[in-house]
Amino acid sequence: MYKLTEQASVYIIKLRRIRLERSDSRKEFNMSNATPRKGLRRQTGLALFASIIVVLQVLSNFVRFGPFPITLALAPIIIGAAVYGSSAGALLGGVFGTVVLLTGIAGWDGGVVMLLMGINPIACIIICIGKGAAAGWISGLVYRLLAKKSELAGVVTAGVVCPIVNTGILVIGLLLFFNSTIQSWAGGQNMLYYVIFGLMGINFVVELLVNLVLSSGITSVIKYAGKGRS
Repeated sequence: MYKLTEQASVYIIKLRRIRLERSDSRKEFNMSNATPRKGLRRQTGLALFASIIVVLQVLSNFVRFGPFPITLALAPIIIGAAVYGSSAGALLGGVFGTVVLLTGIAGWDGGVVMLLMGINPIACIIICIGKGAAAGWISGLVYRLLAKKSELAGVVTAGVVCPIVNTGILVIGLLLFFNSTIQSWAGGQNMLYYVIFGLMGINFVVELLVNLVLSSGITSVIKYAGKGRS
C-alpha cells in the first residue's frame, strides 16, 4: 500500500512538471511572436506616415508665399515621433527633407533648390534633409517629456517646436552658406530681418497655425495609434 502511494505521488509530481514545462514553452512562444508583430506594426505605421508626408509635401510645392513653398507635412512627422519615438521622428523628418530636395531638383519649387545647388550642393543637401530630421527628432523628445503630465500640452508644444526647428535651421543655413545670394535678394535690407520676416515669416506663421489648429486631432490620432501599438 505504501509503495502504491509513493508511486502515485511520483506520478503526480511528473505530471505537474510536464504541465509547467508546457506552460513555460507557451509563454516563450507567445513572447517570441510578440516582438516580430510589434516590429511589423512599427514598420507599417512608419511606411504609412512616410507616404502621407510624400503626398503632402509634393502638394505643398504648389502653395507658396515668397520663394519657398509652404510645409504641410509637419503634422504626420509629429504624430510619428509621438507614437514611435524621436528616432522615428528623425526618420520621417529625413523623408520630408528628401522630398523637399528631390522636388526642388525637379524644379517644382520654382527653382530655388536648383539655384542653391548650383552655389553649394553639399550645404543645400545637408540643410534640406538635416532640418527635417532635426525637427522630427526634437519634437519627439519634447512630446515625450511633456506628455507624461499632459498629452495635449505635449502635442501643442511639439507642434510649436517642429516648425521653429525646421525654419530656424533653414535660416541659419542660408545665412552661413548662401550669404551673398541672400544679400542680393535682400536688396540692401538687413539680412536677418529680410530672411525672418521677408522669406520665412508668412510660411512659418501658416505652418505654426496649421499645427495648432490640428492639435486636438493629432492628440486623438496619437491615442488611437498608441492603443493599436500596445
